[in-house]
Amino acid sequence: MNWQATEITPRERIIVALDLPTTEAAIRFARDLGSPTGFFKIGLQLFTAAGPDIVRAVRDMGGRIFLDLKLHDIPNTVGRAVESASSLGVEMLTIHLSGGRAMIEAAARATSPGMLLLGVTVLTSVDEAGLRETGVGSQVEKQVLRLAQLGVESGIGGVVASPLEISPLRRTQGSKLKIVTPGIRPRGATADDQKRTLTPAEALRAGADFLVIGRPVIAASDPRAALEQIVADAV
Repeated sequence: MNWQATEITPRERIIVALDLPTTEAAIRFARDLGSPTGFFKIGLQLFTAAGPDIVRAVRDMGGRIFLDLKLHDIPNTVGRAVESASSLGVEMLTIHLSGGRAMIEAAARATSPGMLLLGVTVLTSVDEAGLRETGVGSQVEKQVLRLAQLGVESGIGGVVASPLEISPLRRTQGSKLKIVTPGIRPRGATADDQKRTLTPAEALRAGADFLVIGRPVIAASDPRAALEQIVADAV
């Protein structure tokens, strides 16, 4: 994918999270959406259950892969893991920016030309009280901006950040970074365990490049219709 391209459709901006327990459930769900040619997020739950084979299976269906493993380890280990993800044909991959400069730089060096390395700033389930519990005294926004700047200096191509940090990131980083935003909830949907949310249209207007949407689609009685409604609402 040309990561510098800006003319993409609302559907292409939506990443459907395959937060399901088995390969069979994930493949069936992807097929039920009708056109499994967009991006799918494979996170810790599914990857731990199914391993690299689920990446290959979704790719064989025509899907594109956002592998959301939030790598956080010593630099050598993370670098090797990034190399492995690249060999699977993954197009987006996450690392935790809190792993520090040396780890981020090792990941960036190992990233293949076609893969977008995304730095996780502050999880959308964490608020300022949660940060204080881990010894971080900063406000959430300040911590997000600090980690994003570290990521830019260390070679990442984008960040994962909540909807509420999109505008501050655009003000400080301009178009240097792609912004992938979880915590998206269609109007009227429950927030679940997300603390910082916006609707799809609000997030795109704020400057998000891609939206990660899971439970509002997976838990819907008609997932295909739910996804189509989200796409329509995002215009």
